[in-house]
Amino acid sequence: QVQLVESGGGLVQAGGSLRLSCAASGRTFSSFVMGWFRQAPGKKREFVAAISWSSEATNSADSVKGRFTISRDNAKNTVYLQMNSLKPEDTAVYYCAADDDRKYPSRVEGAYDYWGQGTQVTVSS
Repeated sequence: QVQLVESGGGLVQAGGSLRLSCAASGRTFSSFVMGWFRQAPGKKREFVAAISWSSEATNSADSVKGRFTISRDNAKNTVYLQMNSLKPEDTAVYYCAADDDRKYPSRVEGAYDYWGQGTQVTVSS
C-alpha cells in the first residue's frame, strides 16, 4: 500500500503563490509517476500536472502552464506543486496521486492507483 498526504493549501489573494507538498510512504516512491489533480465545487476532478519518476518528463494542463510547476525529491519521498500567479478559478481541493504502472506521466485520472485526501486551495479576488 501507498499513503499520500498533501499539505500546503490555504487562502491566498489573486496573484499570490502557494507550494503544495505530497509526502508518500509505504512503497518505493521513486518508481512512481506522480500527479496532481483538482476538484472545484460542483465540477469533476481534473488533471493539473504530472511528473515521471526521474523528473525527465512532465505534463501539465493548458490552464496552468507557465504558472504551476511540478517537481519531486525522491530522497524525501515528496512531490511538490509550485503555484504562482494564482487566480480565483484555481480554487479547488487539490489531490496528489501515484501511478505505479506507467513510465510516462498520464493526464488520465484512471491511470492513478493511489490518492491522497486532498488539500483546500482558495484564491480570493
